[in-house]
Amino acid sequence: MTREIDLVDIGGGNIGSVRRCLNRLEVPFRAVGADNPPDGSRPLILPGVGAFGAVMNHLRDIGLDDVVRKLVKGGTPYLGICIGMQILFDSSEESEGIPGLGLIPGTVVRFKSPKVPQIGWNFIESDNGASSSWPSGYVYFVNSYFPKPDEERAILYKSNYAGPFCAAVQTGNITAFQFHPEKSGEFGEVLLKRWLESVS
Repeated sequence: MTREIDLVDIGGGNIGSVRRCLNRLEVPFRAVGADNPPDGSRPLILPGVGAFGAVMNHLRDIGLDDVVRKLVKGGTPYLGICIGMQILFDSSEESEGIPGLGLIPGTVVRFKSPKVPQIGWNFIESDNGASSSWPSGYVYFVNSYFPKPDEERAILYKSNYAGPFCAAVQTGNITAFQFHPEKSGEFGEVLLKRWLESVS
């Protein structure tokens, strides 16, 4: 049986589509937030859309930034989706002066393509030799920014949008996707199942 998951609700965003996907996969989960914060006994999924600064300010306002940072540093498995990936880093060009969680050294930068945001399907390919068993395929993106880890080895997947970019990271107990696996059909569900199996 799949282990129960804590789904972090930061208010709005894509949490509804993630809930529906977990239901389809028959994965038990509970919503956690300011009123019932996670305690580290279950793996965390933090999905979200929106601006880096607004999300980080909201997490600080409700006291979840320190909770998430402490749990992840303590070894709790974490899956970030979209903005849930970007906030792992030190900072973002989108919101200068607002620090991220600082769990992965690096920053978040804006696409230089003439068409921003990137909206639609794009191909991802595993870039991590130690994790080469992760399959390649097409996933759904909606993003104007992407992370640039200081250490290349943290990159799990790369994609290309007017040049190569980091589409996913994996380091220690942290896995995070810039794309939306919950909106990426069967292939997205394969990726979610792979992560769920690794933490169950």
